[in-house]
Amino acid sequence: MIIPPASVLNRRSLLRAGSLVLLLGVQEIARGANVVAVRIWPADDYTRVTIESDGQLQAKQFFVSDPPRLAVDIEGIDLLPGLRELVGQLKSDDPNIARIRVAQNAPNVVRLVVDLKLAVKPQVFNLQPVAAYQHRLVLDLYPLNPPDPLEQLISQRLRDLDAASEKAASLLGLETGRMEERGASAGDPDPATDPLGALIAQAERAAANGTKSKAPPAVAEGATEPLPGKAKTDRLIIVALDPGHGGEDPGAIGPGGTHEKDVVLAIARRLRDRINATRVNGNPMRAFMTRDADFFVPLQVRVQKAQRVQADLMISLHADAFFTPRPQGASVYALSTKGASSAAARWMADKENASDLVGGLNVKAKDATLQRALLDMSTTAQINDSLRLGASMLGEVKRIGKLHKPRVEQANFAVLRAPDIPSVLVETAFISNPDEEKRLRSPKYQNDLAEALLRGIVSYFSKNPPLARNRQI
Repeated sequence: MIIPPASVLNRRSLLRAGSLVLLLGVQEIARGANVVAVRIWPADDYTRVTIESDGQLQAKQFFVSDPPRLAVDIEGIDLLPGLRELVGQLKSDDPNIARIRVAQNAPNVVRLVVDLKLAVKPQVFNLQPVAAYQHRLVLDLYPLNPPDPLEQLISQRLRDLDAASEKAASLLGLETGRMEERGASAGDPDPATDPLGALIAQAERAAANGTKSKAPPAVAEGATEPLPGKAKTDRLIIVALDPGHGGEDPGAIGPGGTHEKDVVLAIARRLRDRINATRVNGNPMRAFMTRDADFFVPLQVRVQKAQRVQADLMISLHADAFFTPRPQGASVYALSTKGASSAAARWMADKENASDLVGGLNVKAKDATLQRALLDMSTTAQINDSLRLGASMLGEVKRIGKLHKPRVEQANFAVLRAPDIPSVLVETAFISNPDEEKRLRSPKYQNDLAEALLRGIVSYFSKNPPLARNRQI
């Protein structure tokens, strides 16, 4: 049983182990339970430390705020050689962890001390064996002031502009490219129809002037929307890209050892770059990625991120797998709240919905309100829009490869449950098929697929221009 942080250790009690404090490069935890693997997953969202063992590890945690550090006492074990690879995995650019130490704090008690770069909200919990994993003791280190998806979207936009300006300045031999690039816009979006677009434009202008921006006034619910039949969009279009799996959850693994989480992240990055360089009806699109590195994101958090940036679409990218190497081809799925369209679709949804178990979700920390939000029934309009988007994508994907199913399938995928965002899940190919695994690793196929998905997105928006945003920022 994990005891929640109820007491605070002072500096003296943390250091009383004295000369017994050793770097992880010298020692390993092992008695009563053998440690079989250790891993660190750094990300801006949070850093995860995992100790995998052949028996459950019991732990108590203590947090010290000044300087910030987390101490975890692991009971029933002694120090023996081996955990050296954990300190080797810790990188200097980890956004949250500065150093890791371990000591024999008492007989049969090992103390793990994590020195932190900033204040965090730690979660320490156990995971039972699942999939390829044995018992796991997990340390999740969440920044006290977590990154906001909306701020991440704006920051990415500013970085893109900086990179474009520097490239232009280099090519032209000028040093004024940045200001000119940012001033080249035809005008800021109207806060009355696109408060999010106005906020991003204001942030861009403020960064160029070296000042801080303030959010434009949000438009209240029930604000006037564009007249029916208006063919041209009048605002920024946000597309949320959701590369499946990540971190502790590798997803499907091909016969050649390819991890699903890696190939879908590569495809998402290529699609992101194309979206950011595209306009629909003269209006710019921006991509937001639910993860842009190798870390685990719970299914409900993926949905929340897309909602926070007020995404117009959500596209979850995966690579299919089956028990035999024969199946092949791409598929597109939309949500169904009334049962799956086929047994295969139901099996696929069950498999993808189990990602939280493999990735390692701290069930005790899940917010009940958020759990209820995930269970909200999506509207008929959302599902119909998702089916239209999926059909548009299938029509483009079949030009570059085979389809596993010629129509959009439906099932109750947790990641598609945002009631206000048309959402589809794209199975890019069967990673369990040796030929398709090889294709998924090919930059050419990744580019071709990103181009096909982009054409499907543009075709959808050309026929279904988004309405004015009227949700609160």
